[in-house]
Amino acid sequence: MTRANRRPAPGRFAAALIATAALAACGGGGDGQPSGPASQPLSVQLEKIGGYATGQFGVSAAEIPAYDAASRRLFVVNAQAGKVDVLDLRVPAQPVKVGEIDAATSLALPGAEINSVAVHDGLVAVAVQAATKTDPGRVALYRASDLVLLGSATVGAQPDMISFTPDGKTVLLANEGEPSDDYQIDPEGSVSVVDVSQPAAPVVRTAGFGAFVGQEATLRAQGVRLYGPNANAAQDLEPEYIAVSADGATAWVTLQENNALAKIDVASATVTAVLPLGFKDHGAPGNGLDASDNDGRINIRSLPGVRGLYLPDAMSAYTAGGQTYLVTANEGDARAWGEDNNAYWAGDASQGFVEEFRVKHLINKSGWAGRAGDDLPPQLSAMAAGGLLNPATFGYCGAVAGDPMGCRADDVLGRLNITWTLGYRTNPDGSPMMFDATGTANPAGNRLMYDQLYSYGARSFSIWNANGQLVWDSGAEFETFFASDACRLGSARNIPCKDHFNAGHDEGGAFDSRSDAKGPEPEGIAIGQVRGRTLAFIGLERMGGVLVYDITNPAAPQRLDYLNSREDWTTADPGTVLATAGDLGPEGLVFIPADRSPDGTPLLVVGNEVSGTTAVYRVNASGGQP
Repeated sequence: MTRANRRPAPGRFAAALIATAALAACGGGGDGQPSGPASQPLSVQLEKIGGYATGQFGVSAAEIPAYDAASRRLFVVNAQAGKVDVLDLRVPAQPVKVGEIDAATSLALPGAEINSVAVHDGLVAVAVQAATKTDPGRVALYRASDLVLLGSATVGAQPDMISFTPDGKTVLLANEGEPSDDYQIDPEGSVSVVDVSQPAAPVVRTAGFGAFVGQEATLRAQGVRLYGPNANAAQDLEPEYIAVSADGATAWVTLQENNALAKIDVASATVTAVLPLGFKDHGAPGNGLDASDNDGRINIRSLPGVRGLYLPDAMSAYTAGGQTYLVTANEGDARAWGEDNNAYWAGDASQGFVEEFRVKHLINKSGWAGRAGDDLPPQLSAMAAGGLLNPATFGYCGAVAGDPMGCRADDVLGRLNITWTLGYRTNPDGSPMMFDATGTANPAGNRLMYDQLYSYGARSFSIWNANGQLVWDSGAEFETFFASDACRLGSARNIPCKDHFNAGHDEGGAFDSRSDAKGPEPEGIAIGQVRGRTLAFIGLERMGGVLVYDITNPAAPQRLDYLNSREDWTTADPGTVLATAGDLGPEGLVFIPADRSPDGTPLLVVGNEVSGTTAVYRVNASGGQP
């Protein structure tokens, strides 16, 4: 166990000193509202006013949206086509497709695909992945008004997200650098810092992780997950999403699988720090979760010994009290390469790497040989013959020395998906400490002893300070809200959420189907200013819909609204009723402030990857500071 994982991590409320400092910095009162006579409670309600449908189901035909105020156009990544759909948004209720950006054609790169898009004052920047994802990618710049290609340049492998600095002079790309499916090629992750002040001749610099090669042991001791087969730090760190400070001087990048952030000095294109995020204690009050998908009920409870890895996807930055804060959607993500490779499951560890395993299989007192050839990762099989639970931690569910007992039950911990790479007891040199079948430490034994179990994602959103310290986390609030009578689904808000609790995004009648995995799976984040308040819009990939929080005071956010415009929750295959199913699987979000909106009202646009739809919501608000 690493040093970072031994320290207690904040639950829903962070350490008192951090929270108090943040509260004071914002000049807020204990209720999270700004002080002063002009302050009024803010009321917000999302209203779906329109949308655009590709007619494509389950193929990621609508993912990342971006908006250009000058041309009043939406640019939406259509991953199914590998292009960007261009929509006229002059009438927000009726977006109309008026063109597309096809990088494969315009750049003469057969098989290339666009992963992300960003817009700033009429300049459209796209992140282009090569036909072979481990090859270098491209950044391409287009004019929003007529879609003319202005310039392009080579960047790192698999550019997965793209963002402008606030002044529009620099574009940043998160080059994820995922390995090939058989893990034979593992390119380095990096962040490209691109000067686009002359779009016809963009200048690329690279913020890489080469300086951290050789520091792997130190990073692991700090809590950074470095665990890819034969990978050094530069290969194993995989940038996912970028947020930039208001002055454009500093960027932060989520390193999702590594459960960390990278901090970047934009001027020098240098990674200045890798910041581990620690874990969430699901045994702490207010941090419970529903861990089973087949018990036929909602069962949110504290689970001592279960720790959630934040593993954030999207991230946004905002300023409060003169300080920068980072807001993350804690989706969770496992490394799973070679899943479809029979040779890997037959025992050839060189053909992939899968870290996900169910608790009931990991801690079977009889060992895990029975999973061989099915879902037993060969890397795990090479370490030991089975796993046990520490009774000191898991005695509450029946664990005793040598036998996990009732903890394996499907309605307790058995169905929960965790990583086998963390939580087992180690020797001083970091090697696994071995135990025999009776649960006794024994160098000649062949069992691992798990003191904790680490699950994927935190089923929450979090607010961090600029140095990666947790200020606030929503705890179990998402699942608790979805289980309540107050929560309603559908544009008319007439369907009880609890009837479809933790449902999947690509199937109907799927009550509780995601509880064993990552629950509602928060993925997308957008931040906007409405009536003097800072709002966070959180898109939930699996349960669907958008939660709205007032985060003006980073130490005391308040939930204001939830709208889920999925209309059909019962048809087994929603693709058969796509025209009436509504919006499924939010991926990317963009907030359009009133002063840049086509109709003068604040809007939120959401790309829904499963339904292939782009939804346009009006942000109706009252109170606050007009």
